[in-house]
Amino acid sequence: MKLTKNEIVKELVKCGKDPQYFIDNYCKISHPMHGQIPFKTYDYQKEMLKNFNDYRFNVILKARQLGISTISAAYVAWFMLFHREKNVLVIATKLSTATNLVKKVKMIFRNLPQWMLIAKISVDNKQSFELTNGSQVKAGTTSGDAGRSEALSLLIIDEAAFVDGLEELWTGLYPTLSTGGRCIALSTPNGVGNWFHKTYTESENSMNDFFPTKLYWDVHPDRDDEWFEKETRNMSKRQIAQELECSFNASGETVINPEDLQRLHAHVTDPLYRTGYDRNYWIWEKYEEGVPYLLVADVARGDGADFSCFHVLRIDTMTVVAEYQGKPDLDMYAGILYSAGNEYGSCLLVVENNGIGIAVLEKLKEMNYSKIYYSIKSTHEYVESYLAEGDARAVLGFTTSTKTRPLIVAKLEEYVRNKLINIHSNRVFHELKTFIWHNGKPQAMRSYNDDLVMSLAIACWVRDTALSENERDMAYKKAMLGGLMKSTTTMNTQIKGQKFYNETFYEKHEEEIKKTKEFFWIYKG
Repeated sequence: MKLTKNEIVKELVKCGKDPQYFIDNYCKISHPMHGQIPFKTYDYQKEMLKNFNDYRFNVILKARQLGISTISAAYVAWFMLFHREKNVLVIATKLSTATNLVKKVKMIFRNLPQWMLIAKISVDNKQSFELTNGSQVKAGTTSGDAGRSEALSLLIIDEAAFVDGLEELWTGLYPTLSTGGRCIALSTPNGVGNWFHKTYTESENSMNDFFPTKLYWDVHPDRDDEWFEKETRNMSKRQIAQELECSFNASGETVINPEDLQRLHAHVTDPLYRTGYDRNYWIWEKYEEGVPYLLVADVARGDGADFSCFHVLRIDTMTVVAEYQGKPDLDMYAGILYSAGNEYGSCLLVVENNGIGIAVLEKLKEMNYSKIYYSIKSTHEYVESYLAEGDARAVLGFTTSTKTRPLIVAKLEEYVRNKLINIHSNRVFHELKTFIWHNGKPQAMRSYNDDLVMSLAIACWVRDTALSENERDMAYKKAMLGGLMKSTTTMNTQIKGQKFYNETFYEKHEEEIKKTKEFFWIYKG
């Protein structure tokens, strides 16, 4: 239909004031089955357009395939066409994803009526284009320099939960929006702890400038329970949580299964005491006479980025009864470990010996702590301290390496999955939520710590391997000793002058201990 000049002017004014009217009447999108079709917005998309105009910063937690990227592209087209010299940047988890959104914007322009093109494409590149009114849009990389050198009018972050290093990127980009620039961050969830999760959850509590929107799968009018059942038939629980249910906790590639994380969270309780010089020593259960305990410690690197921490566990129930996390100096930390170990019955003290951890171990030796963990360097096999003195292969402490790290993490996961460990600490729970698989390796999310998680993993490994082996070893020794002597207070020989005649059991036992030191290889297989 041909319009008069007055009608064109009226339409242009109407479109310039109302992006929804512009999109519903003049924008076309690409349909996989029907090709180019008019873009008719759904109610939730209309709400998005209103929010884009009303709020400078929008963060959208969404299910997949709701057309939010498409409505964002249409908004960009309107924004550029009816505003002069606007600079739009699109970033995503991959440059190709950002480029695809730019292509959607370009396609909308190319399908507009000629009379509506009050600004035309003047520069056309694969990843960007510019209009004759000075407005431009481009797809950017996720490097730390993206968009830093220019003032942005609008920033689109597509699949924000999956963009690596977005925390640092946002730090650099935020100042470029200071002159009134806007931001739209949208994504399906990808676990907790990342920039998108923090930004969305903080926005819900009015802790930042973002306006939050959550769009579940059923906001789409064509989706019902039957559709959901069919769609999820071959999907895992994690995929359902991520793609359809907008669940942060259940969607991430966490090492610990999301269901197990939820169960752990139900058992989080406040400690009975918060003590120590920094009140970071938390105690849930006091020492109980006759109960075996284990203390496992991690030592901070020394650069101030991480923490020194330890767990005290009741071995028979694998319950964490005490926990510390802080940043004391090495001498002070050695003193804290010494006191905590003695507080719990002079229990076995396992200290990671990586880096400056060895300095803490040497300090504990100087303090004559009675029971320090040793291991065989090549096999990481536990060896008791009195035997370690006669073994050149024995090293002080526990060594975390490329060989042992996956083993101890797997042991922790096994203990949690099989409900073999009892954790009450909120600090541990929050570290577990951000402890993920990244490129096939278990590690903390960027900007997060895993010190408590790793010391707990070492505890599970030591309990299930070293201490179990030691228990079997001790039973073997007792059997050998039992063959040499009777379990009475004196040796029962009737021959006067015979060796051990009337010698006490304790003296005989001490001699056998000396034999184990001299001939340790007999007892270690």
